Amino acid sequence: MSESHTPSDTSARLNTGVAHNARVWNYWIGGKDNYEVDQRVGEHVAGMFPIIREIARADRWFLGRAVRFLGEERGVRQFLDIGTGLPTVDNTHQIAQRVAPDSRIVYVDNDPIVLVHARTLLTSTREGVTDYIDADVHDPEAILERASGTLDFEKPVAVMMLGILNFVLDYDKAREIVRRVMASVPSGSYLVLTHPTFDDELGGAGQIPAMKFWNENATPPITARSGTDIAAFFEGLDLLEPGLVSCSRWRAEPDSPAVVPQFGGVAVKP
Repeated sequence: MSESHTPSDTSARLNTGVAHNARVWNYWIGGKDNYEVDQRVGEHVAGMFPIIREIARADRWFLGRAVRFLGEERGVRQFLDIGTGLPTVDNTHQIAQRVAPDSRIVYVDNDPIVLVHARTLLTSTREGVTDYIDADVHDPEAILERASGTLDFEKPVAVMMLGILNFVLDYDKAREIVRRVMASVPSGSYLVLTHPTFDDELGGAGQIPAMKFWNENATPPITARSGTDIAAFFEGLDLLEPGLVSCSRWRAEPDSPAVVPQFGGVAVKP
């Protein structure tokens, strides 16, 4: 079973004249769902900060490892994926439903082109459910209300926030969004998060000029944060081993890719 709550004005909202994060990210990981403007901006950013493609791939691989871990080792059967991005190979529902076909997944995004592809690509097993809602991360109340139609908030939920809080420029607002969402899920739920950093220890200094260029030439605006600030998103939760690390190294094989300036972590709600 699969459902989709999508707006009727999708085409009116789609602006192909300005580079958009979901499409540029798709370009960086080798996808085809992007336009010339996305490729042009993506190439310029990559020229300024060559590791950006490795960051994009590492973030995607982190998602796969985290979902498999939660499904196989922690028995999670519900996932709330906020800031889905364009569908590619091995999306959250595909990984989760390979582990357990009865898994229930709700995707959240508000980019019109993501909505278009979600309707056609995000299918489900017969035993499970995949739903898609058009909502903004800045409005957690709307996300929770609509997601409750598919997810049972009396049972553990894995809240996925991969590369999304960096688009919430106000730090206090970003922390409040996390607190609000995690307050609505029961004990035994999880927060899965990645976020770009400018910390030198992960080689993040180059993010700053690249993000300045991005904010002047693309949408939505983005910010990097320190590891200390990113760690605070997990306040009140118990970080699982190996803690908050470069997402390329989280429960990765010994021959994993090099460290990238994108923190990743998984925490459980006590």
